[in-house]
Amino acid sequence: MLRVQGEMIRGGTSKCWIFDHHDVVATGVDADTLLLAAYNAADPRQIDGVGGASSTTSKAAIVRTSTKPDVDVEYAFAQVGIGDARVEWTSNCGNCATAVALYAVHHQLVPLAPESTTVRMLNINTGARLSGTIPTPGRTAPDAGTARVPGTAAPGVPVLLGFEDPAGTSTGRALPTGHALDTLTGPTGTVEASLVDAGAPAALFEAKAFGLDGTESLADFATAVPALTVLRRQAALAMGLVEESDPVSHAVPKVGVVARPVTYRTTDGTLVPQDAYDLAVRMVSMHAPHPAIGLTSAVALATAAAIPGTLAHRVARQTADGSLRLGTPAGVITARAVPAKQGASPTVLLHRAARRIARAELLVPVLEGRPA
Repeated sequence: MLRVQGEMIRGGTSKCWIFDHHDVVATGVDADTLLLAAYNAADPRQIDGVGGASSTTSKAAIVRTSTKPDVDVEYAFAQVGIGDARVEWTSNCGNCATAVALYAVHHQLVPLAPESTTVRMLNINTGARLSGTIPTPGRTAPDAGTARVPGTAAPGVPVLLGFEDPAGTSTGRALPTGHALDTLTGPTGTVEASLVDAGAPAALFEAKAFGLDGTESLADFATAVPALTVLRRQAALAMGLVEESDPVSHAVPKVGVVARPVTYRTTDGTLVPQDAYDLAVRMVSMHAPHPAIGLTSAVALATAAAIPGTLAHRVARQTADGSLRLGTPAGVITARAVPAKQGASPTVLLHRAARRIARAELLVPVLEGRPA
């Protein structure tokens, strides 16, 4: 039985267990083995582990201070399998980055400023650079806050999350294929797609191609998930993210549908008027509809909507200030693009909230370097 300290933090609409890199190394087993056992990943209920049996609650980050002069904290993001003894390290998660920023402030991984502290982060999975700005009045780390985000009614510490120069993080180009539109082959034939790499690689489709309007309930959108799962693999190949011989990834690229705004109701029944947002979106998280939207997906959408010829640009209401209001199942989430230094793509800012839930010693049943 191994013992390792971990901290559970809600970042936005995800829960993320955060571990110190040195603590993980000290266990003497590799990170995959440790996380598979700690989360009980092989069980779809994750009943004997700390996983939450959903894609938004089966996440981890391994954190360490950085030696780079312009980075405070480096972290590896893990999407832990659910009923699948596999850990995917190929993507990033903005909600977990929100949690990492709060963790860094509380664990003195960055000097605290008298009013607010900005944590400069590097996601080592993708090379993405992010910033998280947190109020630290009197150089104190906050335990509570009143900030809220769509997808949860729970308040938390406000975090202004920035994705810096997000275009081309994984492939080197905002449009990995060089085209605003591509054609992929799904279970029922060919379909138009916009393949974008910003924040994370994403494959975007027009909702009407699946008989949808982009404002469906989670249950109704779920009918399109099998087809989108097939198309995710085709998109990964087209974007050069995998080779034919590589195993299928259920995390990369992000995949979803977009549509013009129409009036709809959120999961909790709130009416969202047509003029209250700019782009309807429904995204897939692993094997199921995302209950809101992943932040890296929001960055990809904000980038795609600004590129003429993409499906997102085709159907989005264009704004003058660089903001894009996304109509998600949980409500409206706003991403704002801010011009960056010459040669860099615009920084995308999102307002998030985070809360520390627990700090615990995990008792991990690992035998002979393998999960028990």
